[in-house]
Amino acid sequence: MRIATFNILNGRTLSDDQVDPARLADAVKGLDADVLALQEVDRNQPRSEYADLTAIAAEAMGAVEHRFVAALSGSPGATWMAATGDEQPDAAAYGIALLSRHPVSSWQVVRLPAVPVRVPMRFRGRRRPILVRDEPRVAVAADIEMPRGPLTVVCTHLSFLPYWNGHQLRGLVRALASHRRPLVLAGDLNMGPARAADITGLRQLASALTFPADRPREQIDHVLADGPVEAESSYAVQLPLSDHQALVVDLA
Repeated sequence: MRIATFNILNGRTLSDDQVDPARLADAVKGLDADVLALQEVDRNQPRSEYADLTAIAAEAMGAVEHRFVAALSGSPGATWMAATGDEQPDAAAYGIALLSRHPVSSWQVVRLPAVPVRVPMRFRGRRRPILVRDEPRVAVAADIEMPRGPLTVVCTHLSFLPYWNGHQLRGLVRALASHRRPLVLAGDLNMGPARAADITGLRQLASALTFPADRPREQIDHVLADGPVEAESSYAVQLPLSDHQALVVDLA
């Protein structure tokens, strides 16, 4: 079975700064994943041609189950607000998605705390820090009925603020404590492998540089596991969209 995680940058290609739904579909089809965790996913946004990117990915991979979970409701340049889960199905939104070729018996959404105030952050190329406000974050867990037994898979995208993403990850681990094992956590955690493993207590199933896509210097995308599940192989792959490489794990 193959699990992949991919921060799709709302389907955008860096070379032309455009979103092409067909290009996204081809990329997802090429991954050939049985379970796919996506981050930075648009739904009904002007910048992505008002497309439902989750539905496009689901059709491309042949998913029988998929769930988009909004972190933000509204459109960039207009009004953003934290999503509550009560948004209309066709409302403009941005968040994460989890897709599966196998049946899902249950879903759980975990809303993670956002930084309550603007905080100073240093960016490459700027001499002084600037004040930023992080966006709300969310996770989604699926209990998947795999051919060889049940598997819990979790998708998330954590804050880029180093101290806060650790706080979010600890909270997520607590929220997942009662979920059945084996469990796989996949997504853009915005931290390195050692810290991710230390905070979660989970095993790394993949070791590969994923960011930035053209010349990756660090691994901030992860697939971690708890319970009797092992990787047969793993690798990162650059696709014709996003500033991240996709991370792929074939489970033994």
